[in-house]
Amino acid sequence: MKYEAVIGLEVHAEMATQSKMFCSCRVVDATQSAPNIAVCPVCSGLPGVLPVVNQKAVAYGIRVALALECTVAHRSIFARKNYFYPDLPKGYQISQYEFPLAEKGVLNIQTSQGERVIRITRVHLEEDTGKLTHVVEGDKSFTLVDLNRAGVPLLEIVSEPDMHTAEEAVAYGEALRAVVRYLGVNSGDMQKGVIRFEANVSIRPEGVTTLGTRTEIKNLNSFRAMERAINYEIKRQGELLDAGQPVLQETLGWDETKEVTFSQRSKEEAHDYRYFPDPDLPPLVVSEEWIAREAATLPELPRQKYERLVQDYQLSPEDARQLISTQELADYFEAVVQAGGNQPPRLAANWITGELMAWINQSGETLESLRVTPAHLAGLIAEVQEGVINLATAKKLFAEMAVHGKFAKDLIAEQGLQQISDGDAILALVNEVLAANPQELQSYLDGKESLENWFFGQIMRLAKGKGNPATIRAQLDARLIDLKK
Repeated sequence: MKYEAVIGLEVHAEMATQSKMFCSCRVVDATQSAPNIAVCPVCSGLPGVLPVVNQKAVAYGIRVALALECTVAHRSIFARKNYFYPDLPKGYQISQYEFPLAEKGVLNIQTSQGERVIRITRVHLEEDTGKLTHVVEGDKSFTLVDLNRAGVPLLEIVSEPDMHTAEEAVAYGEALRAVVRYLGVNSGDMQKGVIRFEANVSIRPEGVTTLGTRTEIKNLNSFRAMERAINYEIKRQGELLDAGQPVLQETLGWDETKEVTFSQRSKEEAHDYRYFPDPDLPPLVVSEEWIAREAATLPELPRQKYERLVQDYQLSPEDARQLISTQELADYFEAVVQAGGNQPPRLAANWITGELMAWINQSGETLESLRVTPAHLAGLIAEVQEGVINLATAKKLFAEMAVHGKFAKDLIAEQGLQQISDGDAILALVNEVLAANPQELQSYLDGKESLENWFFGQIMRLAKGKGNPATIRAQLDARLIDLKK
């Protein structure tokens, strides 16, 4: 039987505030700091303490809600979500349930099948839990609890089950991460767990409108893991139904090594958490004036920037999508265009999405630490445009510029890399190569015309990579035509 997948995502984004959600403890990097150095009676759940809402966290939540075109509630309620687990010192998590901060938004995504609109169900505020480290030493095992992260402000963003493929889920995740990064409320670092994705997956026979039994895949820490986990789960559920077995509603983990999902626990329903309004926190009141202030601070968002890059710079949709992945990358592109004057913007886009991103991925550098500034890159492109060097030489120079931080024109002068464009000089090289390879020349004249590209490569090598490709091609073509007569 053919099935249709139905996918929704829950996203937990830690907000980049200085202090925690309900206390004055500072927010520290849980992956770098010593354990339990940012803990107080409030976030450790000691009796008699009272929480106080972090105003900055609320402001960040409003900004995200507005960016997602949600309706921000003027009155929302904090609730206690009750469950017992070692990383939750109070025995409950302060969250929002019936009356969240915001509801009913949308997010546009781009996939290979075109553009789609994914509906946002709700955006609500809550606090993070602590971190557990499970240790096995010989025949002993124990668990360590680090409460540095307990109480850090979280924003939970829940989508409608509007996605039907892993590709759409990844596109949604990437688009949402870009939004929170542009707003400055989250770094988007999935490896550090500051933004965490959970996929709800079910399948149903094609043509059926009722939803199937869903499973929830927790804590997917990369888009690669998300794609593979969702695809695996769709396949697993289909095989169960084909075999006449039911799909169980449960919470799953993803084994990155084995590339399989595995059961963690049965999936809870809302009533299992026994939600009720937190008696220690009054309703959160958000005025129209506050909403207007936050709306006035919104930057150009990824979707808006994408449309502008395509329209103003005539970029391809794919190049524009890559450039808006972070605001820093988009800003770098526009700085290169500005520094380059009349250079075609697509050249800057090609260099950034090609050589520059390859260097960053290979070297581990960041865009901020890269020694090739926009002015450096614009200068390199100009040297190619003006025919001083060819593209192959320019790519080698880029790596040297990234290491030494020098301008292209200085490296060209130091190393004598000026391109050979003189027609007579190129013709001499053409004749030298043809004379040195009589058998290949005869094979070409006998009909093996693919050898022309081989001759081109030999000439370029003789020119030590400095030959003007267009001039070489023109002189080679003309000489071969003469020899055919």
